[in-house]
Amino acid sequence: MSDLEAFRKETRAWLEANCPPEMRKPSRGEEDTCWGGRKWKFQSDAQRLWMQRMGERGWTVPEWPREYGGGGLSRDEAKILREEMRKLGCRSPLDSFGIWMLGPALLKYGHEEQKREHLPKIARGEIRWCQGYSEPGSGSDLASLQTRAEDKGDHYIVNGSKIWTSYADKADWIFCLVRTDPKAPKHEGISFVLFDMESPGVSTAPITLISGSSPFCQTFFEDVLVPKSNLVGSLNKGWDVAKFLLTHERDMIGGMGTNSGGESRSLGQIATESVGLDNGVLADTNLRGQIAALEIDAWAFRLTMDRVGDLVKTGKINPAASSLLKYYGTELNKRRMELVMAAGGFDALEWDGEHSHEGRNARAWLRSKANSIEGGTSEVQLNIIAKRLLNLPGV
Repeated sequence: MSDLEAFRKETRAWLEANCPPEMRKPSRGEEDTCWGGRKWKFQSDAQRLWMQRMGERGWTVPEWPREYGGGGLSRDEAKILREEMRKLGCRSPLDSFGIWMLGPALLKYGHEEQKREHLPKIARGEIRWCQGYSEPGSGSDLASLQTRAEDKGDHYIVNGSKIWTSYADKADWIFCLVRTDPKAPKHEGISFVLFDMESPGVSTAPITLISGSSPFCQTFFEDVLVPKSNLVGSLNKGWDVAKFLLTHERDMIGGMGTNSGGESRSLGQIATESVGLDNGVLADTNLRGQIAALEIDAWAFRLTMDRVGDLVKTGKINPAASSLLKYYGTELNKRRMELVMAAGGFDALEWDGEHSHEGRNARAWLRSKANSIEGGTSEVQLNIIAKRLLNLPGV
């Protein structure tokens, strides 16, 4: 038996023994997603136990080094872990911007004290992070940001505002882009800092979307004191950190193309309940073809994500590949939600009520429209793909 075969056998046995039965059932949506943090309230003992057990093993971040709370697994071992979790139907033990975005940036740019202070807390779900990037006047043109951090000796004083700050009202800390040299060209003079959301002068205001709810907030900073020890990377070189982090954010958003958004039924099951069967197959031939095409594209996208991951391991990947994944994954998710609505018939339009889980699918369909805006618009991603992957000439 090879080492990887032995690891698979041991992993399967551990998951079977340690993943609570409740955590092997399909997620019911946002309420079943564990985000962790100081304000987090577990929805059940099983959810708490599952996160605790995976955190103790380092498997909330399986490829991070053990000294920072990770599992120390190789890419092949981490892939096996994901495969075995899928086979058992195990839910993610912890979802976190700290895991998806900040953690990789700290591993690359953070100094040792920052890594040992923040990474284990992320891995154990003790601190929940939010992202301070976009501003009311700086969206796709992020480098035009105006939030300022003034040097006051051993600390900075931050003033300004961020917008579309996901879960800012629930987060414990923020990783934030600030302008530290207002006279420098816009892509320069930007720094990347961390600070506690309970710091005096920080406030948030929720933003409601057409879905009727929203994770987004506008976040305000008024004379917020930030210790200089919370500067990540070099002063005025935060754009380098920001670009690196954006590749991970786009990978994360693109990953939406491979999941069902919390819907436990397949598209075929939803459609069957609405339009019925004809000789054992879906009665609506057009809808049947659209669902089959989506499932084929989703499988191809999963394989593409695995292939890109393997190329990342060898260092033979263009960073702009994250734009390809972000673009296609979000467009795929939008297609899926359009088909969920089509497959659900009139029932899919229900906005409130127990039958529709308070209009979960209708709200998710509306929410999916933002996928091609957040993290960089689809138009911006296509420009990046054209210039940096296809080397097409500019207009």
